[in-house]
Amino acid sequence: MADYDVLIVGGGPGGLAAGQYSARAGRKTAIVEEMSCGGQTMIIDEIENYPGLGQILGFELAQKFEEQAEKFGCEVIYDQVQSIEQTSDAEFKLNLFSSSVTAKALIIATGAKHKVLGVPGEEQLTGHGVSYCATCDGPFFKGKKILVCGGGDSAIQEAIYLSKLSDDVTVCHRRDAFRAQAGVVNKLKATKAKFKMNQNVVSINGTDGKVSSVTFLNKDTNEEYTEDFDGVFVFVGMEPKSDIVPMCEKDSAGYIVTDATMKTSVKGIFAVGDVRNTPFRQIVTAASDGAIAAHYASEYIDSLK
Repeated sequence: MADYDVLIVGGGPGGLAAGQYSARAGRKTAIVEEMSCGGQTMIIDEIENYPGLGQILGFELAQKFEEQAEKFGCEVIYDQVQSIEQTSDAEFKLNLFSSSVTAKALIIATGAKHKVLGVPGEEQLTGHGVSYCATCDGPFFKGKKILVCGGGDSAIQEAIYLSKLSDDVTVCHRRDAFRAQAGVVNKLKATKAKFKMNQNVVSINGTDGKVSSVTFLNKDTNEEYTEDFDGVFVFVGMEPKSDIVPMCEKDSAGYIVTDATMKTSVKGIFAVGDVRNTPFRQIVTAASDGAIAAHYASEYIDSLK
């Protein structure tokens, strides 16, 4: 007999929603989380676009997710998954740092991590003027001076979004040409956005715990200079945390491929949230993924009988 009906790897919004729906359906369910539940909500200062809640602090929303999942009987195992094995057609084994557990179905909710600039001030000011999500945090910078870092499609699309909130948006790219599609770049050029090409961010500077300025290196002149900014949005790529399931099909960027029911290429394994090949990455969509995966994981378990 498996230890659990459903094991969920990752305790972000997708994993917590899956835990709630799975436990509420009467399945013995546990979430394996290596740090603390909440995922990227824990680094968002304020959230104002989660339906029905209005403005709420990121850690408060994470706490509500976790409390609700546990209320319905979902356990949380604080440990690190070292590897996953399929021990039979109807059972999976998670080798943890301190033990191992088995389940009939798995839901992978490990998320994706934002690539960072790796410059002084970035980590300390994350959530206090440094952001990796324009949709999440852009409205807090309406009419303010915004810097966008990056040159790919995501950076340019997010800059277009931010340009609707402020007339003072600057895009900084380390090369002399954008990697983004020409059509997307042309849309940005039609706005009031300004550009710093072939320039690197050297440091992000703060005053009273908030972003106040950015120091740049002009690679053409090899000169450093500092300019005031209220917010810095970093879009230099994402890295899905999908290595834990090498048996599942992934796309060219490493995201786990799923269908509309969150099923992966391996029977009994589902994937939700930022780790899967979803077209839109938000807390609300991750929660939706989790509910769908829990439903179909339960159906899968029924089919085993």
